[in-house]
Amino acid sequence: MTRITIVGLNYAPERSGIAPYTTSLAKNLAAAGHPVSVVTGFPHYPEWQRQQGYDGWQKTESLDGVKIKRLRHYIPRKPTGFRRILMELTFGMRVVGARWDRPDVIILVSPALISTGLAAIRARLSRKRTPCLIWVQDLYSRGVVETSMATGPFARLAIRLESAILGRADGVVAIHERFRAYITGTLGISEREVRVIRNWTHLPPAPATGQQELRKRLGWENNETIVLHAGNMGRKQGLENVVAAARLAEAGNSRVRFVLMGDGNQRAALELAAEGMRNITFVDSLPDAEFQTALTAADVLLVNELPGVKEMSVPSKLTSYFNAGVPVLAATDRNSVTAEEIASAKAGLRVDADNPAALVAAAEALGSDKNFSRELGENGLKFRQLTLSEATAMAKYDDFIQGFAPAGSLKPADFILSNIWGAK
Repeated sequence: MTRITIVGLNYAPERSGIAPYTTSLAKNLAAAGHPVSVVTGFPHYPEWQRQQGYDGWQKTESLDGVKIKRLRHYIPRKPTGFRRILMELTFGMRVVGARWDRPDVIILVSPALISTGLAAIRARLSRKRTPCLIWVQDLYSRGVVETSMATGPFARLAIRLESAILGRADGVVAIHERFRAYITGTLGISEREVRVIRNWTHLPPAPATGQQELRKRLGWENNETIVLHAGNMGRKQGLENVVAAARLAEAGNSRVRFVLMGDGNQRAALELAAEGMRNITFVDSLPDAEFQTALTAADVLLVNELPGVKEMSVPSKLTSYFNAGVPVLAATDRNSVTAEEIASAKAGLRVDADNPAALVAAAEALGSDKNFSRELGENGLKFRQLTLSEATAMAKYDDFIQGFAPAGSLKPADFILSNIWGAK
């Protein structure tokens, strides 16, 4: 057994973004017999406001065999670049000052990069010098460029910062080969320190029933082609393109209806831009079971990205989309990681980012060719089963972690005492 502490800003009950993967990793490591603790923030994403029931300065919980320590931090209502930095900084300062369990291995989740850097410094300076692994879910320095948050010297500063922080780690996990190439090439991290472990589908098999009932409750007509975007409505999604596509669909009397489900800092502006339009609707986030039913009830599942977003992330929604067995439509740059992922899975179509006419045309094509759509959906499901297996990912994580843990890192007697007395 290896005592593991995971430090990351996002965790359950957040249901989108990085949180489901951090939660799943902690839960599975605990189920494998490792004592696992998590240091995280108060849940706030993607609404960008603290969820009800999370008050005070600190909160401790236990969930699925995982000890969770939640630290209150600044949450920006409008997450601009500076405000995001301030959020990461306040969380990082809380992490540095918090009491951790005495881990044999520390896993830091990036982003948030700044808090990851502060936690890595603490791990380095600790008397025990605990091995520290950084799990890269998004490429921070590419993100500030591709979302136009920074250019020129500020962009170069972001590269140096990310390189310095990852360079402090004993090992780095990248979720895609393209990430590994950037980390080793641009950021200059040694190839022997970087391992690729793909994100997995964290959802159970998609439900086989309930689709028609949900469509009826949400007002989706059977003769409509429902194009569903599920998840965060933020800057990098560039969803103004979807509003423009819906306007074109309405002008052309198209049967395509775009549905934006979830929340995010851009939702209010998008709703205002779409006011009075019939071919676009907004749906609040749904509970897990209904969320899966909604994915399978849609005719097309949409990924939309801001022009220029190529390397910074692998959309977390893709694993859920593939699990649904529904064709994927991606409005993204030709050479993006998203385009490569969908092409590898043979699970959907790609159109250029910020081309609303092409988006409508592709949606209509998928809606009218049921056999082709079914084939794409089945391909995505196969890709999920063969490439995005949770069991495969967990075995790789367990093996990677064990490579850094001291031999005999936790004796059974120590484990019993730590649970009885909460030894620190």
